[in-house]
Amino acid sequence: MSEESDSLRTSPSAASLSENDLPPPAEPAGYVCSLTEELVTKAREELQEKPEWRLRDVQALRDMVRKEYPNLSTSLEDAFLLRFLRARKFDYDRALQLLINYHSCRRSWPEVFSNLRPSALKEVLASGFLTVLPHTDPRGCHILCIRPDRWIPNNYPITENIRAIYLTLEKLIQSEETQDGFPIRIKAVHVVNEPRIFKGIFAIIKPFLKEKIANRFFLHGSDLNSLHTNLPRNILPKEYGGTAGELDITAWNAVLLASEEDFVREFCQPVPACDSILGQALLPEGLTSDAPCDDSMRAVKSQLYSCY
Repeated sequence: MSEESDSLRTSPSAASLSENDLPPPAEPAGYVCSLTEELVTKAREELQEKPEWRLRDVQALRDMVRKEYPNLSTSLEDAFLLRFLRARKFDYDRALQLLINYHSCRRSWPEVFSNLRPSALKEVLASGFLTVLPHTDPRGCHILCIRPDRWIPNNYPITENIRAIYLTLEKLIQSEETQDGFPIRIKAVHVVNEPRIFKGIFAIIKPFLKEKIANRFFLHGSDLNSLHTNLPRNILPKEYGGTAGELDITAWNAVLLASEEDFVREFCQPVPACDSILGQALLPEGLTSDAPCDDSMRAVKSQLYSCY
């Protein structure tokens, strides 16, 4: 997940390498922009992305990877590297660090990322623990719906839920319109039907969050009218007081299962063991592979994440 930054663009000349310094890898697939004119303008204003500089910036990041991390097993395709440039507003150094962090987490948390493919998570997907709603919000953000009460701890460990979330996020950012962080940005977290204890816990931790992050959390309780002031009823299913019909998990599950080959290619290939190149793993705080299956976590009935 990325945070917005006002970082200045690093000079491309600092990242350029002579041909003699580079190994002879195969040329990455060429990039074809799929953004609408509206999104191109938005990317220019919010991310400092200039179409006329885009491929130059990608090449600069590619050169940095080849020079500073020649043994890093990573895609160097234009579209893949663009994810990290956009997530860090085309600051080369910070984009490179995000790329290293991304691979560090993947290699150091094998119980989550090994064999990460839809067919390995059919039980989680069938449970309805998470899905993506078919309609975006007025800003064009996808809405990820997570329902913790659908998780039965005796059926599978909590890491399977985490794997399903990462699987979904990876699929979402394959679309160029959704790229901006994870490289992905969480624009808002709407929690409904939360128990009182959740509100108390959040009140304790809120002062320790950055103001920008804290302001993206909305606790609605059972007040669906409060939810509708942020997410229109016409994009929400009936379960959340919406008019978009019953919540259907089958459509998104089908999208994921149809992407099996993509995930096999990306996550089911042998990778080098974590070494000094990547350093210490950067795991999400508070999540470990042996986290106890606590039924109290299921008390939060559902959460809606509006993101892109």
